[in-house]
Order: sequence, then C-alpha cells, then structure tokens
Amino acid sequence: MKACFSLLLSATIAVFGSSISNAQESTKAVCVLEPIAKSGVTGTIVFELVGNHVHVSGKISGLTPGKHGFHIHQFGDLTDGEKGESAGGHFNPHRMAHGAPDARSRHVGDLGNVEANSEGVAVIDQDDKLIKLSGENSIIGRSVVVHANPDTYVQPTGNAGGRVAVGVIGWANPKTK
Repeated sequence: MKACFSLLLSATIAVFGSSISNAQESTKAVCVLEPIAKSGVTGTIVFELVGNHVHVSGKISGLTPGKHGFHIHQFGDLTDGEKGESAGGHFNPHRMAHGAPDARSRHVGDLGNVEANSEGVAVIDQDDKLIKLSGENSIIGRSVVVHANPDTYVQPTGNAGGRVAVGVIGWANPKTK
C-alpha cells in the first residue's frame, strides 16, 4: 500500500512538475479584459519577454477618448464585477511609492496610462523592465486594471478613478500567434 501511494505521488509530482516548469519557461502571457459593471470596455493585452524586459502590446476598446490609468493589480480575483475591487491594489511587492513607468521609485504594477483615440480605442506598445513573467516580480496570476481617468502619479495610487475593465494575466498558448 505504501509503495503504491509513493509511486502515485511520484507520478503526480512528475506530471505537475513538468507542467509548471514548461509554463515557467514560457516567454508570453496574455490578459483578456472584461468590462466592469456596464462600462463596455474590452481588450486583449500580451506580455512578451524580450531580452531583459517585457514588451506590453494590445488593444483596448470602448474607452472614452483620452488617457486612462493602466496598472497591474495584486490579485487575479474578478469576483467583484460591479467595482473590480477584488483585484486589490497596485502590485507593489517592494512597498515603493507610486510613480510613472520611468520613475526611479514606483510600484512594479505602475504601467502609466493608455490613450484612447476619438473612437475609444487605445493601442498599447511599450516596454517595461520591472514586470517579469517569473520570480519575485511575476505578474502571472495577477490582473490588469484599466481606470476611468488618467493616472496623475500623485500618492498613493495616482487618482485614476474607478475601474472600467479587468482581466487575469495567464500563460499564453505557445501555439497561438
């Protein structure tokens, strides 16, 4: 009985261990944004490891024209569909002050603003050296939150207003373009 249990445990570890290591070796993650309440904001964001930084790209639709706060939040919890507050605050593992993406001191999750055109579409194409797809600054399992207003970079979190879209960041299928 003990030998059977040990064999089963070893097989389980081998199967799940290989799944985890394959995911950790991946170089691309994706986030599908869903509207909060009835905002109508949707989109897809891709995070791709390129050298020593992560390239962030994608498109968000349904925004009001202008700038909108764009952050990685602490939790991948989307249970609060009315306000999006279950996603927690900005991802800030080092307990830094809030700041712009190029600031010396900032939350890991501070990605700045996206800017929607007159049709309400924002195209994202930026690089970030703090967010990672593995390790201490990993964004996997966390969430992207898009805010109603611009991030003004004031303390403590930029005063970007309510949350209009949220999505969980997960590993991208390597077979998908």
